[in-house]
Amino acid sequence: MSKTIADLIALLPECTVVGETDGVITDVTADSREVAPGAMFFCLVGAKTDGHQYIAKAVEAGARCIVVEKMPTIAVPGVTVVQVLDTRGAMQRMAPFFFDYPARRLRMIGVTGTNGKTTTTHMIRQLLLAQGKRVGLLGTIHTLLDEEVRTAVNTTPDVIDLQRLLAEMAARGITHVVMEVSSHAISLERIAGCEYDVAVLTNITQDHLDFHKTFEAYVAAKKQLFTGIAPDARDNHYVVVNADDPSSAGIAADCTAPVIRYSRSGAADVTAANIRLGAKDMSFDLTVAGESIPLALAITGLFNVENVLAAVAVAQREGMALADIQRVLASFAGVPGRFELVEAGQPFTVVVDYAHTPDGLLNVIQTARAITKGRLLVVFGCGGDRDKTKRPIMGKIAAELADIPVLTSDNPRTEDPEQILDDVAAGVLPVIGEKKWLRLPDRKAAIEQALSLAQAGDVVLIAGKGHETYQLIGGKTYPFDDRLVARTYLEGRAW
Repeated sequence: MSKTIADLIALLPECTVVGETDGVITDVTADSREVAPGAMFFCLVGAKTDGHQYIAKAVEAGARCIVVEKMPTIAVPGVTVVQVLDTRGAMQRMAPFFFDYPARRLRMIGVTGTNGKTTTTHMIRQLLLAQGKRVGLLGTIHTLLDEEVRTAVNTTPDVIDLQRLLAEMAARGITHVVMEVSSHAISLERIAGCEYDVAVLTNITQDHLDFHKTFEAYVAAKKQLFTGIAPDARDNHYVVVNADDPSSAGIAADCTAPVIRYSRSGAADVTAANIRLGAKDMSFDLTVAGESIPLALAITGLFNVENVLAAVAVAQREGMALADIQRVLASFAGVPGRFELVEAGQPFTVVVDYAHTPDGLLNVIQTARAITKGRLLVVFGCGGDRDKTKRPIMGKIAAELADIPVLTSDNPRTEDPEQILDDVAAGVLPVIGEKKWLRLPDRKAAIEQALSLAQAGDVVLIAGKGHETYQLIGGKTYPFDDRLVARTYLEGRAW
């Protein structure tokens, strides 16, 4: 894959060019460590680093062209310099073109929301696979190219990585891509060049206010994914929204594409009734456009009822019969770190879940409570360098709904773990009363302490990190897996 410098800079509204423009670019990157001979290097200016500092390294590695906001102060012989007002904006224009706009050759299904994106995308993928489609998936846990698994760095990759992945998927013959679309990705235009055919909303609750500042701005960012879907009856463009979510009405009102609504509590195009939740499974009656069918699933939780309805709405619109949907969803085994059970012969239940927002924690605690015969112990924390306003809210939720809340560290990042716990405790103390509660900043110690207190019939919920296999402390990354910590401790005890 290659383009001339002239072809690439023709996309820019204005720029200053020093050097030849007939040179051929064979790759694009914003990471100086990935520069190869013939590459175009974008000098991005970020909060923590400035790509202009790595010009010499990029030139030494063979960069053919560098895109800058500030002209280099060092000699760059044989290298074309393109000066723009905004290197990130230039990258967002050039990257999709360089990779020949791969999203146009794929059926793009974007799923956004505060919670539920990962489970919903995996269900949609499984349903599409059952139709004989070749499906790619991009999300929080991993990237899937057919059955090949790759580690994910961000929920939604940066624009170059995303376009490169989509181009590879198209080249492999993949026809459908189901991807999680974060609010950061929308606001930062990581999805530039992506033309979505379908947009799905799970829910919108408080999160990422450190970035968006207000809840209204957070909703507005999500909304862009939906209003960007153009009506096209031939190509079957549409949007799917959760009618039970307060933000969905405002989003749907401004959509020009057809809107499909789903609900587990009211009237909608796709609904659930007679919901029965078990410890490891659930069932309900699914109704789509007046036709009803019973569903039995090997996952549980009211939040998962909503995820199922969202996935069903997509599958049905993509031409799948309800009987086939029923059969395929019966075999859906869930997603790692989402209400995942840890079994080691213990006489109580241990659940690991990714819930790390107030609404997510509330939902998973309510689901855990529904299967608890004894006491509910909840181990949780809040991430550092992120929205601080949700910390006391989550503390209050756990203090009110758990029998024994256990406060601990999540990913403190560069913040003081004790200060984060102080913020969480501010929501615990006013409502905890005489109930027992623990505060242990060491996450391993907190998990083990909760497990040591558990008795027959209890449920221990370990929330916040789910599938993650690391912990971020003081700017460093350490191996850590809630599931492994719990299983190791449990296997070390004789029941």
